[in-house]
Amino acid sequence: MSLQSVRAFLSTHAPDIEIIETAASSSTVALAAEAHGVEPAQIAKTICLRVGDQTMLVVACGTARLDNRKFKDTFGGKGRMLDAEEVVAVTSHPVGGVCPFGLPAPLPVYCDISLKRFDEVVPAAGSTNSAVRIATGRLAKLTGASWVDVCQ
Repeated sequence: MSLQSVRAFLSTHAPDIEIIETAASSSTVALAAEAHGVEPAQIAKTICLRVGDQTMLVVACGTARLDNRKFKDTFGGKGRMLDAEEVVAVTSHPVGGVCPFGLPAPLPVYCDISLKRFDEVVPAAGSTNSAVRIATGRLAKLTGASWVDVCQ
């Protein structure tokens, strides 16, 4: 159902954006970069985290790593990555297809500044073999994301 929820979201909010489905898996940054002909850093990976009772999505450059100190300073606590079952429960997307589109309920979305070096990024689209190409600023605007600096 996840790919369908992304399709419905984009149909309503950004009908010009096409979902790209590949025959091969694009469930990791390396596989996604190969499937879409971009460098790994241009993949916009979505990380599902919880700080206390707050669940959030952080979208970052494919090669970026969370910086624990920056994250704690920004969000007031240590982030805990959700396990695969929790991720599906809160996003409806499987790990490897998680994106900030088509969520069953609103979640805070944050885009790390590591994405800003690209005019266009490639986030997943709700399944392990789908993605979209989207202007970086439009990704943030479309998802209501706030910009943060939480990666190395």
